[in-house]
Amino acid sequence: MAAVLAQPGPDPRAVPDPAGAAPAVGALGPRSRRRASSRRRRALLWFLVLAGPNVALLALFVYRPLVESFYLSTMQWNLGSPVARFVGLGNYVEWFTSPATSQVLATTAVFTVTTVGGALVLGLGLALLLDRRLPGRGLARTVAFAPYVLSGYAVGILWLFIFDPRYGLMSAVLGWFGAASPQWYTAEPWPLVMIIVVYLWKNLGYVALIYLAGLQSVPQDLRDAASLDGAGPTRTLRSIVLPLLTPTTFFLTVTMMLASLQSFDIIRSMTSGGPLGSTTTLMYQIYQEGFVNGRAGYASAGATVLFLVLLTVTALQLRYVEKKVHYA
Repeated sequence: MAAVLAQPGPDPRAVPDPAGAAPAVGALGPRSRRRASSRRRRALLWFLVLAGPNVALLALFVYRPLVESFYLSTMQWNLGSPVARFVGLGNYVEWFTSPATSQVLATTAVFTVTTVGGALVLGLGLALLLDRRLPGRGLARTVAFAPYVLSGYAVGILWLFIFDPRYGLMSAVLGWFGAASPQWYTAEPWPLVMIIVVYLWKNLGYVALIYLAGLQSVPQDLRDAASLDGAGPTRTLRSIVLPLLTPTTFFLTVTMMLASLQSFDIIRSMTSGGPLGSTTTLMYQIYQEGFVNGRAGYASAGATVLFLVLLTVTALQLRYVEKKVHYA
């Protein structure tokens, strides 16, 4: 009896272990350690089976060409020539000191900002219209999205006839209002305005469709509550709908900016970078230097600069813009 009473009780200062806490790794027996090791091996095997082919394809068709392009940018090599000469950073020095670089960067910036901003604003407005209960709404959605799936080169050729200053549809529409058609093909800044309009027309349906999906995910209860509190449609849109659409806006901003910086087909079919380089973006300059002028090393230097621009823009958006996104 005395021995039992002499046994010390639990220390009241000790912190009890949480219920069901897993034992420490060192406390696992040999059998438990073998089971844990077997689970890790199975998880690694499944990862290699499922992700291995994708990683291999990315390494073969994305990262390998990227590394080779950077290596080629350090060479002076013309397409078709059997000899390439190492020039180090010579192509980069030439690109940054070229008089045409400032115009190319300015054109790229204007084209990207106007197409991304215009697509977001016009796409949201179109999505708000398509979200209403109107007759023929399904057909209208299909018609709005159809240009996005068309070939960009074919779209450019079609709009060349529309913008014809003498016989085009645009000239006839402007004539109804007593205005003369600008020289869309030759007089600056109209060639750049022309390709911006066509790019917006082609991609507007895609932006509207993504925004429409975001609008349909906004809870109707919040809209009804705002209506009961006396908020009108404009106040509801500004205070409830737009904040809930910030994830959609962030996604569209990133994807549309990357697509605009890499736009090529519409420019190639409508202006070929002219007149006098007024519609030559960085992406089109890479094509022109590499496949028209045959300067593969110089074009690879421009491609490396474009890659760094894309990487920087995406990183800045993820770092600063995403902070203002309100995830539900």
